[in-house]
Amino acid sequence: MEGNKRIILVGIPGVGKTTILKKMVDILKDHNKTVHVVSFGTLMFEVAKENGLKDRDELRHLPVDRQQHLQKLAAEKIAAFDEQVVIVDTHAFINSPEGYYPGLPEHVLKIIQPTNFVSVSAKPEEIYNRRMTDETRNRDKITLLTINKELDIQSAMISACTVLTGSPVKHILNREGKIDEAIDKIINALGL
Repeated sequence: MEGNKRIILVGIPGVGKTTILKKMVDILKDHNKTVHVVSFGTLMFEVAKENGLKDRDELRHLPVDRQQHLQKLAAEKIAAFDEQVVIVDTHAFINSPEGYYPGLPEHVLKIIQPTNFVSVSAKPEEIYNRRMTDETRNRDKITLLTINKELDIQSAMISACTVLTGSPVKHILNREGKIDEAIDKIINALGL
């Protein structure tokens, strides 16, 4: 995979990560890059379904040891991808009953071997409004205080990841109506 990019893109629910990804992939493909986007949570859920889990949102309520096992299996699948640009869509942490659990613990990072991290955020009020109108997921109740705490935890977790891997992180503010600006900053930071 020499010269290729293995990017981990994180963002708490409501920052616009999925929308950024869709547009970014189109741009990269227009520039003749082979791209593979993989949702870390979806891979974990596929494995968990084989063991009786019925709802993706139940993942965060599993015991930590079970989450670790599912993370390892998902990371091994991701490590096998060989496109020019592999983008891992994930979260920097999981809010579990036991506390905030890292979405990218060291054992996962060693398997995936990311070249870059992108941390997407937005204004807390924008995140709150986006979450309140998202009827596709079974979200926990939130407040602006909770969102600010989640943004702080995301920043701390992704900083730890960069220290463990030696890979750079680009922090992106996805402002309402400025998605193209956010995507340009990501693509430029990644040298794509």
